[in-house]
Amino acid sequence: MLIDDFIINVFVCVDDFIKSLGALRKSGPSPHLSDSEVITMEIVGEFLEMGSDKEIYEYFKNHWHHWFPKLTTTKTFVTQSSNLYQVKEIFRQFLVLQISPYNDIFLSDGFPIPTCHIKRVRKKNPLRGEASFGYCATKDEHYFGFKGHLVTNQNGLILNFTIAPANVDERDVLPELVSNYQGDLIADKGLIRPELTEELASHNLQLHTPLRSNMKDSRPKGFVYQIMNVRRRIETVIGQLAERFKIQSMRVKDLRHLSVKVGRKILAHTVAFFFANSLAFHGILN
Repeated sequence: MLIDDFIINVFVCVDDFIKSLGALRKSGPSPHLSDSEVITMEIVGEFLEMGSDKEIYEYFKNHWHHWFPKLTTTKTFVTQSSNLYQVKEIFRQFLVLQISPYNDIFLSDGFPIPTCHIKRVRKKNPLRGEASFGYCATKDEHYFGFKGHLVTNQNGLILNFTIAPANVDERDVLPELVSNYQGDLIADKGLIRPELTEELASHNLQLHTPLRSNMKDSRPKGFVYQIMNVRRRIETVIGQLAERFKIQSMRVKDLRHLSVKVGRKILAHTVAFFFANSLAFHGILN
C-alpha cells in the first residue's frame, strides 16, 4: 500500500468511527483540524517511525499540507491530540473487537520504559514520585522510569495494556490486567507465584509458565515447548513497539503525557494489524 493510500484508508476508518460517536464537544468553538485529521496524523506518523509530536507535525506540514490545509501550530496539534486520549482508546478497543471478538489464549509480558538515563536522574526530576528505579534483565542494566505491561492474543493482537512504576512487581499488576479474560494465559517464569496461579484459576484463567531450574516439571516436554513457542509472539510485538514505534525512547515530563504517547503507539500498532487483516478491513469498510 502506497503512503497516500495508507493515509486515506486510515482517515476513512477513523472518520467513520468518530462520526458514529456523535458530537464530541457540547460547547465552544470547533478546532481548526478535525479530530479525525489529528488522529490520522498521529497513527500515520507513528507507523512511519516518527517518535515526537513535532516530527509528526512537521512531516504533514511539509509533505501533506494540501490534504491538511488547516494545520496551525505544533502546540495546537499536541493539545488536541492529548485531549483525544480517551477517544483513541475507545477506537482501539473497537478495532480489537472487529479483528478478534473472541479469544481464549492470552500472552502476557512486560518491558522497560526508561524516561531518563540512571546517571542523569536528579532530585528535582519532574517524574520523581511517579517513576521509579528498575532493572532490565535483557540489557543487564538499571534504569529510571516505568514498565509497560501487555496482554495479546496468540496472533500478537494487543488486547490490553497498562503502565506501572519500574519497581512494581508484574505479578501484582497482572490480575487487574486480565480480569475480563477466561482461558489459558502464557507468560514467563517471572510470574510464578502459587497465590497468583490460584487467583487466576478462580476466574477460569489457567496460567502456564516455564519452571525454574530447581523445580520439577511433570508436564509433557512437547506441551512446554509448544506454549513457549507461542509465547514468542508477544516478544515479537514488544520488539515492534520498541523498534518501529519507539516506545522505549520517549521523552516526557509527566505520567499523563507518557500515557498519551504509549496509547497512541499501541493504537497505531493495532491499526497496522487491522489493515493486515484483510477480511476485517473490507468488512468494516463495507
